[in-house]
Amino acid sequence: MSVMTDNRNPGSRGARRTAMRTAVCALVLAQFSSAALAGPAEQAKRIYERIAGVPPPPAILQQMTTAIQNSPGQAGLLAAAAIATQAPTFYNVTLKNFVMPWTNRDQTVFAPFNDYAATVIGMVRDNVPFNTVLSADLLYTVNAPGLPAPSNASNAHYATAEANGVDLSTTLKATSQSAVYGTPTAATAGVLTSYAAEAAFFINGTNRAMFRFTMINHFCGDMPTLEDTTRPTDRVRQDVARSPGGDSRVFLDTCVGCHSGMDPMAQAFAYYNFNGTLGAVTNTGTMQYTSGQVQPKYLINATNFPYGYVTPDDSWSNRWRTGPNAALGWSPSLPGSGNGAKSLGQELESSTTFAQCQVTKVFQAVCFRAPVNAADLATVSTITSSFTSSGYNLKTVFQQSAAACPGS
Repeated sequence: MSVMTDNRNPGSRGARRTAMRTAVCALVLAQFSSAALAGPAEQAKRIYERIAGVPPPPAILQQMTTAIQNSPGQAGLLAAAAIATQAPTFYNVTLKNFVMPWTNRDQTVFAPFNDYAATVIGMVRDNVPFNTVLSADLLYTVNAPGLPAPSNASNAHYATAEANGVDLSTTLKATSQSAVYGTPTAATAGVLTSYAAEAAFFINGTNRAMFRFTMINHFCGDMPTLEDTTRPTDRVRQDVARSPGGDSRVFLDTCVGCHSGMDPMAQAFAYYNFNGTLGAVTNTGTMQYTSGQVQPKYLINATNFPYGYVTPDDSWSNRWRTGPNAALGWSPSLPGSGNGAKSLGQELESSTTFAQCQVTKVFQAVCFRAPVNAADLATVSTITSSFTSSGYNLKTVFQQSAAACPGS
């Protein structure tokens, strides 16, 4: 068998490789230099594209450029970013794509538009304090002709609005879940009790999914990152086997890590259910709230461990206020226990990690990179401090993040 060889001059081949490497290095250096030396117009264009998702119209670009020129430094960049957040596409594209993955188990942006997403977008537009997103009796509907009425048994109102290409920047209208869905005000918990969230996370199962995805979406960490095997196990439900596969060590070394903290808090959802049908991307059905009556799903598979915890009501307790997860930064002004989803939502949204997570997600969405180096981490820390001390305004976080990376 013959072996094919390259009979060309090895020296010339090496020279070409060297030239190619030199060219690539020069291109990279040029990009860094361009970013470092970006002028006001280039910075304005970058900020607008990062926030609005499209190139700026000439008049807006000039307005933003002038703002940067008139106030050199951070003030000018922030002024330009504030102009960019007025763009309709900030709401219709950037924010919509930002929040849609939170609303479904597949964490996909391609799910139908829904009340969870509408409420977050409306809160950002109207500067509603974002530390009420998990507890408020709040709902945004779409004020446009030709739409089905919003309902606790259908997502058609929002899906039709999306199909009709409704401008979310002007048509979202604030109302309440208690008025539209009939949920008792005390049982409303912001986006946790939206139709989309209930359809995704209260359908079938044991309602632990709502807690898990709340951690993913608003604490930036899945359950394995929050494991703590040092917490008491007295509130772990009967459906969790204590000797999976006949080995109790699996429970003690693994299962306990999540369930000892999760089960006492997920008890807040004991009166909620979504009675519906699983779909490929979205679910259909009706939201249910049974005040004072624990949903049967909390009592399933009782024979797995008959001596486990039997859920009597919707009282919850945060066992993570001590131990390793005390580092999540729980508010000392709250008791760390209560009844129902609303008070649990307040516990979660008042934590330091909740605020850090929102800022980190916005920074990554706007700057197209996770905060990894010391400068980025310092920026996120500064923006988080501003976020918590200035009314939890998430729109300002978008502006500050864009101003932090106008040329990078």
